[in-house]
Amino acid sequence: MTQNYTIHRPKIALFEPDIPQNTAAIIRTCACLGAKLEIIEPCGFLLNDKRFKRVVMDYMDEKEIKFYRSFSHFFDSKKDQRIILMTTKASEPYTKFKFEKNDTILFGRESAGVPESIHKIVKYRLKIPMENNKRSLNIASSAAIILAESLKQTGFI
Repeated sequence: MTQNYTIHRPKIALFEPDIPQNTAAIIRTCACLGAKLEIIEPCGFLLNDKRFKRVVMDYMDEKEIKFYRSFSHFFDSKKDQRIILMTTKASEPYTKFKFEKNDTILFGRESAGVPESIHKIVKYRLKIPMENNKRSLNIASSAAIILAESLKQTGFI
């Protein structure tokens, strides 16, 4: 059964992504699970990058991807919506959080996360609990975990 995207479904937002294969994998995840992807520019690669195209295959539907010129444009467009930042610096695990249908789940840049200024203005910050001494999961894996939990909690799957 295919799902039609509506405005009240969770969204994944990527802050200045810099690894094309990860972004392509997240596009595929969003396409398969019926979520919209939002990309905060600049990207660290071009959308015609062969590494990107190899992973995204035929899942790229630019109608389902919204691009923002900067974080300020992104943040201004979300005034009436919750932004949830996924970060290894958070203390609250995603398993204890109550997701809502229109949440935007924000992931930082693979190489550097998000700037401290963004940490300060985003109200909700969550982490994926991991074994001690483990630094982080791949962003595409993290996005799939969190999107699936959000969709489950909000009744979309």
